[in-house]
Amino acid sequence: MARANGRSLRAGRGPGAGLRPTLDVERRLWRDGHRWVAGLDEVGRGAWAGPVSVGVAVLATGCRTRTMPAWLRDSKALAEDRREQVFGEVAAWCADGAVGHASAAECDRLGMTAALRLAAYRALASLELVPDAIVLDGPFDYLRPPPDTAPPPGLPATVLPVVDGDARCAAVAAASILAKVVRDRLMRADAEHYPPYCFERNKGYPSPAHKLALRGYGLSAIHRRSWAFVGDLPFGMPDFTRRPPVATPAAGTEPAVIA
Repeated sequence: MARANGRSLRAGRGPGAGLRPTLDVERRLWRDGHRWVAGLDEVGRGAWAGPVSVGVAVLATGCRTRTMPAWLRDSKALAEDRREQVFGEVAAWCADGAVGHASAAECDRLGMTAALRLAAYRALASLELVPDAIVLDGPFDYLRPPPDTAPPPGLPATVLPVVDGDARCAAVAAASILAKVVRDRLMRADAEHYPPYCFERNKGYPSPAHKLALRGYGLSAIHRRSWAFVGDLPFGMPDFTRRPPVATPAAGTEPAVIA
């Protein structure tokens, strides 16, 4: 039985796991009186660089399967060019949608669960429509604030974690495409500033080229410095993001400026 706020609905992988997602979970929530049902999905949790991003896609009561974009799938099941092609159609199909981010520095400072929560709150705050219920991909409710912390305005009381929700639930699949495409675009843009790491190809995830660049160049400004991989870097690895010290000017001279 599905339970809200912390207990997950298990949608185990089976013969239909690679097929189109359905609106079964969303319809159940609509029948319970929830008008605006949102799907949430994250991307970037396992990356070594860049933000963790959470997409939210809101569907209205009465949404029909026949109106779904033909290539609506879990974003991991689609090639990058296909995700880019379907992105606009998915965004137009949703009643509302947004993507929120938590930076690499915030991931380091807060830890991953809190960073995911922050990114999700930012995505929800960007919506024009306030969802009545949320279907969350994964086994637990990371939206729930810590004890003695008030939830942000607009966070609905009904949050339903669904295992494999990005493959099974249309709203979550839509959120996964929004989050993946937006984050990929951010990483491609950052690749221009950090060319050795090949972020345009690996999007901050570990790859042979990424690992080799880390051993040769050290950490960039958008790497997660608290992740375990940092401990494996050679001792004394230079960090070219550190600014050199400002020289102390001699008496009677103009201050030195180091760009």
